[in-house]
Amino acid sequence: MIMRKTNPAYVLGHSEGELSRLKIQARLLESATRQIFREAGLETGMRVLDVGSGAGDVAFLAAELVGVSGIVIGTDIAAAAVAAATRSAEERGLARVSFREGDAAELTFDQPFDAVVGRYVLLFQADPAELVRKIARHVRPGGLVIFHEPDWVGTRSIPPAPTYDRCCEWIRETFRLAGTDSNMAGKLFTTFIRAGMGPPQMRMQTFIGGGAASVTFLEAVADLIRTLRPKMEQLGVAALSDADVETLAERLMHEATNNESVIVGRAEVGAWARV
Repeated sequence: MIMRKTNPAYVLGHSEGELSRLKIQARLLESATRQIFREAGLETGMRVLDVGSGAGDVAFLAAELVGVSGIVIGTDIAAAAVAAATRSAEERGLARVSFREGDAAELTFDQPFDAVVGRYVLLFQADPAELVRKIARHVRPGGLVIFHEPDWVGTRSIPPAPTYDRCCEWIRETFRLAGTDSNMAGKLFTTFIRAGMGPPQMRMQTFIGGGAASVTFLEAVADLIRTLRPKMEQLGVAALSDADVETLAERLMHEATNNESVIVGRAEVGAWARV
């Protein structure tokens, strides 16, 4: 994920463990991102810029949608992320996907793009409208700006699974205290408007399920808690032992199953507009 180097809100880091977590998260988010991109108008032959590529999964999804006649360039400020994404592209034989180290808002490119895309990027920006405005200059007239962002405000369990509900509250509070707005459903519209673009089209979907169907999402929540643990403890949100973290996914599943709870996850929000 791209971050401005002066922005303290990015609490996830770019460690090898975090890049691995992003790959797991990518599998959970793939269908939502695919639907957003397709509905927005990403199609065969397009030249696409991926902002804040991380491990490269959004760039690879875009490459699938634009096909062999399209081109995808991914960017990230973290050298480790760019190196990992480049290796993955080589392993996949994706010669038309490449990655550059740097802030996409400041980089220059030899040709304009048909679309700029990003996933889980704007919530970490001190001024998301500024980022959208700056990256839109890379897009040809009539081209697309597309973002997929999370919204944690509606997470819940029915009947209550207290450990899951507590974890979601810890995540929201940690992001809030770190200066990150994790509730993007109400922010994306004004972000596009303030960036000087027209009102974006928007779509929302979420995970909902119980029993075995909730395993993947609950594991993702446990992984995010593990990543956020140092910041959670630093900010006084929660103090977790190693045992608490290592057994969290199992405990989340056990509790949800025993309570016959339906788990409602964070919302996946897409917004897009033409330049």
